[in-house]
Amino acid sequence: MTFTTNDFDFDLPEELIAQTPLADRQSSRLLVVDKETGELQDKHFYDILDELNEGDALVMNNTRVLPARLYGEKPDTGGHLEVLLLTNTEGNQWETLIKPAKRAKKGTVISFGDGRLKAEVIEELEHGGRIIEFQYEGVFLEIIESLGEMPLPPYIKERLEDPNRYQTVYAEENGSAAAPTAGLHFTEELLEKIKAKGVKLVYLTLHVGLGTFRPVNVESIEDHEMHSEFYKLTEESAAALREVKANGGRIVAVGTTSIRTLETIGTKFNGDIKADSGWTDIFITPGYEFKLVDAFSTNFHLPKSTLVMLVSAFATRDTVMSAYHHAIEEKYRFFSFGDAMFVK
Repeated sequence: MTFTTNDFDFDLPEELIAQTPLADRQSSRLLVVDKETGELQDKHFYDILDELNEGDALVMNNTRVLPARLYGEKPDTGGHLEVLLLTNTEGNQWETLIKPAKRAKKGTVISFGDGRLKAEVIEELEHGGRIIEFQYEGVFLEIIESLGEMPLPPYIKERLEDPNRYQTVYAEENGSAAAPTAGLHFTEELLEKIKAKGVKLVYLTLHVGLGTFRPVNVESIEDHEMHSEFYKLTEESAAALREVKANGGRIVAVGTTSIRTLETIGTKFNGDIKADSGWTDIFITPGYEFKLVDAFSTNFHLPKSTLVMLVSAFATRDTVMSAYHHAIEEKYRFFSFGDAMFVK
């Protein structure tokens, strides 16, 4: 069956877009969706413990969000510019979005933090992005940590009091422009309980790009061009997953970023699990056959987004749309700081 972008649209009341995280991460609500029967159960996130079995693997994305929004000025004119770091292309060069872009022509110099960090625009890209090259003394990440702000998605209007609430408790590998938000519900205590149940905790890395939030603007989903993101699965993690599969356990992914990494590897190696790294632009839509993932948790996503399409590929569009309508009726919280669903 062929779907159009409008098949994944729904009306979302604005008041359901969560603006701030809950005080207790694991107290979010959890909608459990059975893809075979379509049954829906309203629970809390800490009940995910009941959904995991001894011998399963829980696969989490350990990427860490860079405080990638920088405010700088042009030393020659004093004009203010906002710079959002997207991807470290090579060395000290980064692909960025700059506002206002028209003030950032090739050759423009930008100063941040009274000159602690400087950058020059070295290339103008087609979609309005800019490649800039930084000059600094010291450790780049330390400078960014002290000067940058968390790049919260555009639908979050509230100021975030504690920047760590936009990081997972297991965030380790610097490089994301956005958080893998399905992981924000876990606490260290909950992970300990999951481990004590005999579930293997396995980590991979996918650096989330801002393209994740972009709605699909073409009518036919086949015409949508996916953004590319860097992923990595170590040999230690690959071996753990092979062992779980060999013993009949399930691979349970946390979030669409973990799913995309696992399915990229499963597709590349015909269902085998091998250590791998590279760039993925995998676009999972209904009709796709999953190679590795048996169940997953995820947040509630934007209408017409590639993420709603991915979830619909696993559990059918009708089941997912019915789950979303239930979530709206029951006033679940949506998007990055919102509630979650567990699809099995």
